Amino acid sequence: MELQAHDLHNEFPEYRNEIHALKTSDAHFQRLFDAYHDVNRHVVRIEVQAEVATEPELEDLKKERLRLKDELHDMLRKQRGQ
Repeated sequence: MELQAHDLHNEFPEYRNEIHALKTSDAHFQRLFDAYHDVNRHVVRIEVQAEVATEPELEDLKKERLRLKDELHDMLRKQRGQ
């Protein structure tokens, strides 16, 4: 199984400038950004079997990652004026 990179710069390469701008100017975005990457690292560690988790635990983490990604994407779109 090949793992996909889910960091925000890979997920949204077209928003690279907006990610940088919001990380430096918006504390809420920074908190969500950090939370997203913490959850993502946890998912990856489970997927490479460096950590053990049940399938429901892994699914919950993936759902949380998606929720955070959606919220961050909304903020990025607003930053760009879309």
